[in-house]
Formats: sequence, structure tokens, C-alpha cells
Amino acid sequence: MSKTVYLITPPFTQLNTPYPATAYLKGFLNTKGITSYQSDLGIEVTLALFSKAGLTQLFAHIANQAAAVSENAARMIALQEDYINTIDAVIAFLQGKNPTIAHLIVKRDYLPEASRFAQLDDLAWAFGSMGNQDKAKHLATMYLEDLSDLIMECVDSHFGFSRYAEKLSRSANSFDELHAALQQPYTYVDEILIALLKARMAAVQPQLVCISVPFPGNLYAAFRCGQWIKQHYPSVKIAMGGGFPNTELRSLSDPRVFDYIDFITLDDGEAPVENLIRFVQGSIAEQELKRTFLLKDGAVTYINNAACHDYKQSQLGTPDYGDFLLDDYISAIEVVNPMHSLWSDGRWNKLTMAHGCYWGKCTFCDISLDYIKIYEPIAASMLCDRMETIIAQTGQTGFHFVDEAAPPALMRALALEIIKRKLNVSWWTNIRFEKSFTRDLCLLLKASGCIAVSGGLEVASDRLLGLIQKGITVAQVARVNRHFSEAGIMVHAYLMYGFPTQTAQETIDSLEMVRQMFAAGILQSAYWHQFTMTAHSPVGMDPAKFKVQKETEETGTFANNDIMHLDPTGADHESFSYGLKKSLLNFMHGACLDYPLNKWFDFKVPKTSVAPDFITRALFEEEAGTVKPTSKVVFLGRQPALEVVTKSKKGSTWEMASLTFQGKREPFNIKVDPPQGNWLAGMLRELDIKNARTYTLQEVKENYEAAGLEDFELFWDNKPVNTLHKIGLLKL
Repeated sequence: MSKTVYLITPPFTQLNTPYPATAYLKGFLNTKGITSYQSDLGIEVTLALFSKAGLTQLFAHIANQAAAVSENAARMIALQEDYINTIDAVIAFLQGKNPTIAHLIVKRDYLPEASRFAQLDDLAWAFGSMGNQDKAKHLATMYLEDLSDLIMECVDSHFGFSRYAEKLSRSANSFDELHAALQQPYTYVDEILIALLKARMAAVQPQLVCISVPFPGNLYAAFRCGQWIKQHYPSVKIAMGGGFPNTELRSLSDPRVFDYIDFITLDDGEAPVENLIRFVQGSIAEQELKRTFLLKDGAVTYINNAACHDYKQSQLGTPDYGDFLLDDYISAIEVVNPMHSLWSDGRWNKLTMAHGCYWGKCTFCDISLDYIKIYEPIAASMLCDRMETIIAQTGQTGFHFVDEAAPPALMRALALEIIKRKLNVSWWTNIRFEKSFTRDLCLLLKASGCIAVSGGLEVASDRLLGLIQKGITVAQVARVNRHFSEAGIMVHAYLMYGFPTQTAQETIDSLEMVRQMFAAGILQSAYWHQFTMTAHSPVGMDPAKFKVQKETEETGTFANNDIMHLDPTGADHESFSYGLKKSLLNFMHGACLDYPLNKWFDFKVPKTSVAPDFITRALFEEEAGTVKPTSKVVFLGRQPALEVVTKSKKGSTWEMASLTFQGKREPFNIKVDPPQGNWLAGMLRELDIKNARTYTLQEVKENYEAAGLEDFELFWDNKPVNTLHKIGLLKL
């Protein structure tokens, strides 16, 4: 099975779906005829550890240590036979292979329970409406988390399901701690990882190994992999790339890093990896490498090679999910946040609508880096081609578009293409809450299979949104959220506290805005995170402009992204953390929406200055100008049955055209004057989504007037025609 390139995702990212970076690269290498093999070692380690054989070995290892353990660990050790006998059934259930066992799990007398289950009583209200399958998934997840706690306490303190040895790499300005850890004997989990790597390397026999490191929690394991390969395959070259190097290692200068790997590439990986392969094969010189760190004459050297251009998105090929153990991923429900549950539950094919961010102005964001700065969308037809290819390959019809912010115009084009091709897909993505998301566009997105969107409300304060250069207002976000919510699309908001100069008053006012949105039913999920100043953001590059100070001006020799800072004019941001998160947990489940805000904090906070009906009023201030003469008009529904009926009232009779539309749930009827009814029935055939020709609103008006009819606006904007959006007559 010899391959040119071996692509590795080291432990751990997600357990429910492959992280897509290597699939993107494999798809690109396919277009070049370069053979490759990919492994998600995270899921492979997990399955080896959480199996009957794996737990038998784990408990034997713990017994041999004879060290003092906590009461919780002692309970689990005493129950080890129950864990060993149930683990395979639980993993099969979480893989979707053993659904009937849910009935046993929810009875609460099948699985052994340790400390993680103590929180279930507190969260019973949050899971009351869940079905048996979801309740069982949550209980099974707690069971695995208990085992995770045991592993961390007794055999490997680095362990974590979605992060491994993360504390060694989070904002590690110095390589010292990580380097020291790599000199230690293998941990228990390291042994499992290296055994899997050994078997894969023997089978693949690559010339180049590319290790993708998207997060800090992958870094330690990445270096462990590189370390072993260097020791046992010294002729094989090793490259590292991905999200962590792209943001943290741009100023790398510590030569010890290259004891474990040979190259680090930055930003888009396709052209750099292609050049690395050619270099390893001896067809290009070292100076022709692209955006690559290496060790030269004992010093860390960066070769940029700006003359070598990156590939256009249309040239990258379709992500290839081959080689992954697609049927073996685990769906877990760990937390009650609806969006986070969506993230970790179910298999999602990852795709990108557009490279970079079409907005690219937010001052907290790394907008100076190419992965955000260079915006390039992909044509909707090509996106649908890729979706169809991936569905055929994986058998999965769910898609997570991993965009920085999906562009509304492209989302519209994609939705229309999905509907025209009759693709049965479900999808979700990240957006900006901008006014382009009208009622009708949200209805179109829902009809195409969109189930959820997430977006940055950040600081729900118009002053701070201006400082952030978010390009939105709170009232605008409220209206957009209503459009999504009324269309049946879940809305998740990213919330930020602690932005430079944010006052206690603004923090409480932000919380009040969020409370009102949940109370109005226009927000279903959200998450607070504290502002972090990063080196490549406008705030990090010019702190004085935002009235903050760096705690140190020193640049580390290893990771440099998160910057410790002082905010002399702002509030004590850290103190708000617990209250903000506790209130949000309640709001997400419709609880305590009438609580005074000060009840969430154990210190004195100002009263909100936001009017109690601010959001409600904003919802009725519909923005003008969202429907233009150039707006496209499409009809997604079934063509109506038309009949002329006679109406009578107080001795007078007249004829009306009755149009009956068959909706999926029930019929829908409107009545208009016969001339308009005949015209409308004919126009709806022209506007049908299946037709190649599309009409603008202006062209519809001209067609109406050409039929000799009068007062188009009075007819079109009034009932009953104005209700036809319910069955798919949309102005986009």
C-alpha cells in the first residue's frame, strides 16, 4: 500500500466526525495524481482505549500501580467488571449500530455510574423533553466521561476527549515545557498512539508525512508522532501545518522544534505541500519551497517564495474522506447547549463555501492573516457537485460549511441549486447577522435543508459593536434572528465579554439584550467567551488605539498569538464570567427569564439601562429596502388548482378566482379577481424553481402590466398574494 504522502490528524479533535483538513489535502493531491493515505488517530486511539480489551488492560495497569486513588476512582475500580462488560455495547450504540440498547441505558440500572452522573439531577429539567435515544446518548456520554476522569487521575493526566496535553501548548511562548514532556517516557495513551502509528507507517511506507494540528490539544501528540517517525524512519520527511501553526507559530525561532519535524507550513496547505513533495523527490530546490519553516545551518529559516501562487478554490478538487473509519465515529451529547450538541452529535461532511471572510473588518479577529484576508467564493454549481460526490463516497447527507462567515448571496445561490437538483440534505454554517437575511431568504434556506446558523452577536452594545467594526446593530440582529427562527432555523449566537473599555454597565446591558432575545423566542442557543487579544488582530497590532496595554512586549521563541493585556478603563471582566454563563444556561431552557439580572451575580452590578421592550420594538421596525425591483422572484411550491367560484352577499353576486395550493401539511387557498387569478396561475408556472429562466420583481411587474392589468403594487403587496410566501413564493 505504499503511498507518497501520509496525512495524519493526531489525537484529539472531534469524536463524531473527521476533522476535514487532511480530507481537503487528499482531495487536492488526487487532482495532481499524487497518492496519499490519511488517518484520524484520535478516533483510532479512542476506539482502542474504550473497548473490552482496552478497558481490561487499563484496569490491570491501574492495579499494578498500587497508588492511592480518590474515592471516585476507587468506586470505578470496584465496578470494573461492569465497565468491561458494557463498553463495547455503549460504543456500538454511540456509533449508531445498536439503537435498541437505549431502552436499557435510560433505566439507569444498566451502566455503572460515578461522579459525572451527580450533575444529572441538576440538569434533569434540561433533558426532560428529550427522547429515549438522546437521553441514552447523554447517559452514555457521562459514562465515558467518568472513564476519562479515571484515566486522567490514574494513568495519564494529559488525557481529554477533544484535547490532549492542551495545557502544554496553550499560549506556550517557550518550547521548554513541551520539550521536557517529550523527553519523558511514553504515557499510557502515548503507547496506544504509537502502536497505531507503527502499524500505519509499516503499511503506508510514505516519502512525506504531513501532520495537521488544528488546535492546541493536538500539538503534543503531533510532536510524539514526529519524534517516533524520526527515530524509526529517519529518511522520511515530516511536515506540520494547520490552524495552530498558522496562528501561533508565525514568529517561531526555537531550533529544538526541528528535532521532531522537518518543516512547518503556514496558511493554505495545497501549494506548500505540493512543493514539499517535489523537494523531497528532488525535483525542486530548497529556495522554491512555499511558506515553509525549516532548520538551515542550525537556525530556523522561513522561505516564502511569493512567486509561487496559491491555487484557486475551483482547482482544489473535492475533499476526499476515503481511508477514514467513517462508520466508527461516536455521537455524544455532553452539554445542553443546542449548537454544541449539534456539533458533537451525528456525522457531518465538512465543506467550505468561500475561502476567507467577505467582511474582514472585525477588530478582535485575525484579519491580517491570509486565511481570513483573502476572500474567494466557490460557484454554487461546483459546491453542489462536490456535495454529490461526498454523499456518494460517505453515504452521509449532512453538511457543516466551515466558513468564517458564509456570504448571503452565495447561500441563496447554493440553496436554489440544492432545490433544483432535488438534493435531500441538511446543512448548517456560520454567518454574519446582516440585513440581507430577509424573511424570504431564510424561508429559501430552510427549504434547501438549512437547519441552523451560528453568528457573532459578540457584545450586544451598539457602541462596542462600532468599536469592533462588526457592521451590525443589536436591533438588526434581532430582526434577522426573527426571520431565521420563524423559518424554523435554529440560531446560535457567539457572545463576548471583556472587549477593551467595556464597562460593567455595558456588560449588564448586553446580558439584558440577550435575555430579551431569548424571551422573544428569536434566539435558541448561545455561548459567552471572554475577549482574548491576539497578535494578528487590529487590537493586538495597535493596543493603544483601543486603550489597552500589553503586559509584556517580549516575543517568545515558540507560540505567539494570545497576548496578556491590561484594560485600565474597563470593568473587572473576569468577575462576570460565572453569572453570565449561569444565566445563559437557564435562558436557553426558558427558565428564569423574569429574574432581575443582579440575581446572577454575587457582587453589586448596575441596573440595566436597556428599555424592557427594546427587542420587541425592534422586531416591528422592519428595515426598508430589502426587497428591490432587481430581487429575484421564485416559486418553490406545487402549482395551484384554479377554479372560478361565485360569491354572494346581500343579494349581490360576483365571481372570484380560487387558487388552491397543496402544502405538505394542508391545503392553502387564496381568492382574487378572475383576471388577476388567471394571470397569477400563469405567472407561477413561469416562476417555478425548475425553470431555467428567472424573473426579477420588475419583470414580474412588466408582465402583469403587459396583460392589461392595473395597480400591480396594490395586488402584489396586499393580501392574499402577500401570504403566498408560506407556500414558497419568495422575493430574493
